[in-house]
Amino acid sequence: MRYLDAPDLKERLIEIVHKLGMNHIDVNRVACLRSTGSSSRRTLARCHTVGKLMQRAMRINAFYAIEFLESFERLSRKEQDKVIIHELLHIPKTFGGGFRHHDYVCEENVDILYQNYQKMKDNKPVFGESNTGKKDNWRENLETPHKSQNRPKEDWREVAKPLSKPQNDWRTIFGL
Repeated sequence: MRYLDAPDLKERLIEIVHKLGMNHIDVNRVACLRSTGSSSRRTLARCHTVGKLMQRAMRINAFYAIEFLESFERLSRKEQDKVIIHELLHIPKTFGGGFRHHDYVCEENVDILYQNYQKMKDNKPVFGESNTGKKDNWRENLETPHKSQNRPKEDWREVAKPLSKPQNDWRTIFGL
């Protein structure tokens, strides 16, 4: 694997963050890199961070790196913007080193934000905004969890069951 800084993608990321009002994202603590040499076939981009334990041990704040694989370059500009939005949605509003999962980061939510991003670029009203300039919060327009997933709403502690015996296969552990 080889990694290269991607200042052009960082500029696009900054524009998207500002246009969509994703004020919880500190763009100074998000890096964009291109990678070459990955054997991954379907992955377009990945969001990375340093875990909270390591942040504490190293006495550093959260930092995110978004890796764009070679396959990303073959996409249209529109699809690239959607991938950037997708990766930004993984960053939680606490900006603490965690991730939002795919029950929230889904195609429907990405499409909603992309449409609003396009409207912001064209200076059109967004999120039900009137010509008076009153805006709704962008998070209120997103589905969480994704409405097409019929997941129970119980607390995870109530439905999680300990494993009866140690199992080394990650697919079994995560129920896949």
